[in-house]
Amino acid sequence: MENKKIHDQNERLLSALSLFINNCADGISIDMVEELKRDCGFSDEKAYRVLLSGALELFDDRDMMQNYLSKTVKKLDPAEFLDDPYYKNIKLDHISFCGWTLCQKSYAPYELFVFDDLKKLSDGRIIPQVGFFDRKFSYPCIMQDGREWMLVTPNEINTMKKPIQKAHGDVLTYGLGLGYFAYMASLKKDVTSVTVIERDKCAIELFEKHILPQFEEKEKIRVTEFDALFFAAEQKNKKSAEYDFVFADIWHDPSDGCDAYLLLKSLERGDTEYAYWIEDTIKCYL
Repeated sequence: MENKKIHDQNERLLSALSLFINNCADGISIDMVEELKRDCGFSDEKAYRVLLSGALELFDDRDMMQNYLSKTVKKLDPAEFLDDPYYKNIKLDHISFCGWTLCQKSYAPYELFVFDDLKKLSDGRIIPQVGFFDRKFSYPCIMQDGREWMLVTPNEINTMKKPIQKAHGDVLTYGLGLGYFAYMASLKKDVTSVTVIERDKCAIELFEKHILPQFEEKEKIRVTEFDALFFAAEQKNKKSAEYDFVFADIWHDPSDGCDAYLLLKSLERGDTEYAYWIEDTIKCYL
């Protein structure tokens, strides 16, 4: 009975947060937060949680407030992300290329967004990691047909920390994006090379023309136009491993990543170390 209750609570919160972030992520304003802080003496974080609980219709549910929202919503420090080497060293101006537009997007003050993987607690509770800044925060993004297609946000930075820390030797990565993983891995002294498998020719051309020239360790980088799943199958059948570490990032979110994740897991070799983008979140979905 308890497991069903937790399952239902997980579903309720994830569904409510998804609707809020997709439809009105900036629905909590500075004025609303300041008024609650002034009237009740709350911190920014507590005021935001109270306001969000009302927006999600959870305010009267003490269990959800104590066991979920208190662990879910965080006020983030922009300095922790602006100090990231990619943000500091890679300059991405407004560029139109091959039907794509490379530009700067931003989070408004108090706009809610996902900043890290889902966390699953020992009792089965799934805790979303969502947060906000108290000031405008800009990030690089590639737009295609009005949709954010490739980007480097605090979520990407946080969810790639562990794979970047583990990367060593000859590294293989599936998926190019804006080259964040390739850049960060290439800066490591114990990384000899970074081979990127990317199937989109335009993504490769944009990267090689506008982004790769800014890499300090560009000589470590090699980009190959190929389908990641076919490449993984070829690697599985080779007599010996060509790479010491493999990182996969070929999905946009967990909803479209589960099948590809399971297929890539089935193609792992025993003599190679692997990591997958947002793996903890995908496991929760599975």
